[in-house]
Amino acid sequence: MAVYIDNLIITTPVPKSATNPVALELTGAQALATLPEVIARLSDGSIRMTAPTKGASSKSTHRTRCEWKEPAYWALNSGARHRNHQTMTLQKVNFAQKVVIAQMHVKDDDNPPIKVFWNKGKITVGFRTDFNQTATSSSTVLADVPLGARFDVSIDVTNNGACTVSASCNGRIGSTSPLQLGATWATRTLKFHGGVYNQVDYTDDTPAEDGSVCVISQLELSHA
Repeated sequence: MAVYIDNLIITTPVPKSATNPVALELTGAQALATLPEVIARLSDGSIRMTAPTKGASSKSTHRTRCEWKEPAYWALNSGARHRNHQTMTLQKVNFAQKVVIAQMHVKDDDNPPIKVFWNKGKITVGFRTDFNQTATSSSTVLADVPLGARFDVSIDVTNNGACTVSASCNGRIGSTSPLQLGATWATRTLKFHGGVYNQVDYTDDTPAEDGSVCVISQLELSHA
């Protein structure tokens, strides 16, 4: 089944213009039509996303990404269960061997409640109990997830803020212990992200060939 991203927003490692170095954002349909070196549909319907380590980034970071995100924010109480599920393969990872592969982000803040990482062959999660909390609690969801292996990763959140991050690879399954968002998140609006977001700052000396590439073969987003 083809992965549908036409209505999602893609944050790219490409600058907005020759005079504006901030990362270009556009719809999935626009990105597929105009930026094949960054995002492309493969013959089996899957989506390849490419993020060179050196490229355009957001105003607040020196880290590049090729990442999809939902077009609209939502509140926890807007549905009984919110789910972000990806089946994906990391074909290449930056020299630091660390990349964000999924997030639950928050409007108007740089500290999301959930970030999911591929970190040197492990799927790990950083979790913030409270809004605007600087520090995160970290845990390993699943070890031994090698480059080139297909794996599944999911973020599940209920309307009362109960969260689970789970992953599976080669018949092995892992998940976090129950995570609970504090009451401060109830008044915030959120959205899911996924793809590849390099966790290393680029410099003038960053090799042009360094970067991260993923292939997403299944994507399920639901708010029921």
